[in-house]
Amino acid sequence: MKRIKKFLQIFGPGVVTGAADDDPSGIATYSQTGAQFGYGQLWTAIFMLPLLASVQEACARIGAVSGKGIAGVIKEHYSPKILYIAVMLVLIANTINIGADIGAMAAAANLILPINFVILTLLFTAIVLVLEIFVSYRVYAKFLKWLALSLIAYPITVFMIDEPWLKILKATFIPYFEFNFQFLFIITGVLGTTISPYLFFWQASQVVEEGREKYSNKLGSKPWVGWQLIKRIRIDNFTG
Repeated sequence: MKRIKKFLQIFGPGVVTGAADDDPSGIATYSQTGAQFGYGQLWTAIFMLPLLASVQEACARIGAVSGKGIAGVIKEHYSPKILYIAVMLVLIANTINIGADIGAMAAAANLILPINFVILTLLFTAIVLVLEIFVSYRVYAKFLKWLALSLIAYPITVFMIDEPWLKILKATFIPYFEFNFQFLFIITGVLGTTISPYLFFWQASQVVEEGREKYSNKLGSKPWVGWQLIKRIRIDNFTG
């Protein structure tokens, strides 16, 4: 029981960031991919998942080693112009992404609750703001980790419905390609929504917050990094 508890304690920024990547904008993109090309682009997962894990681990290590988020590291090592451009691009992308996510949450809730869409949108926005402003990081992080369990619904659903598994396996490991605008456009969308820039900032910043909670007492305000921590980050990130 102690080993299981210790193992579960490893989970943190990597799992939360991985769960956040499965947002409504991503779901919409994957749905369009399936609607247009069936299983034809499943093979992209074989290439994207290692890339995603590598990039996210690099961001986590940056946060652990520097004790700063991506924006803080850019500010320290590059010109203000590069910092402003990077932050502005992330701000625009995040604003659009958050708007799409909250709108999708309101639309989903509207299927169950006979409440006006605008009211639901404002309600979800207020709930998120209240939680982020008034709830401590430790409590909020635990809340997000438990919410990540909801994604178990995906594999459960896969095995509940009848699927052509031979066709799926073939499409997963044998690349299929079409040289036309629609196919290339959707692949670009799939890559963009899976390896999203906002996740780089998110994971690095959350690792910093996690480090402050767990390790700040050891070396004051300096980041504390050892092979054990790197191992924990890798397991957490790969699981996410």
